[in-house]
Amino acid sequence: MKFGIIKERKNPPDRRVVFSPRKLKEFKDKFTAAKIVVESSPIRVFSDAQYKETGIEVTEDMSNCDVLFGVKEVPIDALINNKKYFFFSHTIKKQPYNRDLLNAILEKNIELYDHETITKENGARLIGFGRYAGIVGAYNGFRAIGLKNESFNLPKAEILDSQQELIAALHKIKLPALKILLTGNGKVAYGAKEMLDAMRIKQVSVDDYLSQSFNEPVYCLVDVLDYNKRVDGEIIDNSDFYNNPEKYISDFMRFAKSTDFFIAGHFYGNGAPYLFTREDAKSNNFKIKFVADISCDVDGPVASTLRASTIADPIYGYNPNTESEVHYKDKEAIVVMAVDNLPCELPKDASEGFGEMFLENVIPAFFNNDKDGVLERAKMTENGKLTERFSYLQDYIEGKE
Repeated sequence: MKFGIIKERKNPPDRRVVFSPRKLKEFKDKFTAAKIVVESSPIRVFSDAQYKETGIEVTEDMSNCDVLFGVKEVPIDALINNKKYFFFSHTIKKQPYNRDLLNAILEKNIELYDHETITKENGARLIGFGRYAGIVGAYNGFRAIGLKNESFNLPKAEILDSQQELIAALHKIKLPALKILLTGNGKVAYGAKEMLDAMRIKQVSVDDYLSQSFNEPVYCLVDVLDYNKRVDGEIIDNSDFYNNPEKYISDFMRFAKSTDFFIAGHFYGNGAPYLFTREDAKSNNFKIKFVADISCDVDGPVASTLRASTIADPIYGYNPNTESEVHYKDKEAIVVMAVDNLPCELPKDASEGFGEMFLENVIPAFFNNDKDGVLERAKMTENGKLTERFSYLQDYIEGKE
């Protein structure tokens, strides 16, 4: 079987790659029957020469590969008929801007495996850049605080080489006695937590966070049942919340009364209560002044996220009284960092980590007859049709939704 690493063609350019040279060599050494080539790319974080140095062939022609690995969506005119493709297609939530892409995949008889659909049997994702979104998102949030308060000036994450360089930069700043709230229990939240811990910021319990004052920066990591409560007052478990979100209301305001800096690292499911609404943000009890919305659900559960921001221009202000965007230095502004492609700012580390997950969880399936069903679960299209698991997209591809 011949595997190919394709170059990224989407704009703005993405420098990440599924496998670094080091991980690709490990792949080749571990599965000696595999043939592997890399498509030449001038933008990739690892140069063509670095792949060649590890004995990997670099080429312009990917037409004789069986399986092609990319990161972002492949432009329709670059798709090669009758291949197996792995990339983030951004179609599984029926995103209208990629309907034509999914239709083209079907027309070209491509087997599509979206990175988001690569899961364990219980539905937990095996592959993703979430940890790196958390790492960069937390860093960018602190950078926004320094810019707003004119108290320190952190360099942009994209000009630094690694997580360790981000941490080194954070060690040079002095923070006031902030209370920092971090939501989530997955890779994104724990990526952000890595940065808070690396800064030696003290973690405190929910009770202490809500009831005490501190003369140093502290943070509190909270999960869904900390900031949501059942309407009937029952306390059950996370599964009940995920299965019956309509039975819950937000209890986030008890945290908003005590928080200076909110890092949103949670996953937001359809039907769940908003964390805070525009009306909540108008309350005199609402104390949050800085939001790093790593989850970045626009006009959704975090009311101050009016739009995604960009790596080039990562922060803006939200005026809760007018419910509108203002400059982040406006005295009424809640400062918002809501970049939706944060791992792009740490392409080397993100690519290394992604390749590690891929080599552990996906590649063996090609050589063990997919004994754990990883490929079968992830396969979205086959023989010009949606697979049964993804048949819910039929109305979407027909333009009925």
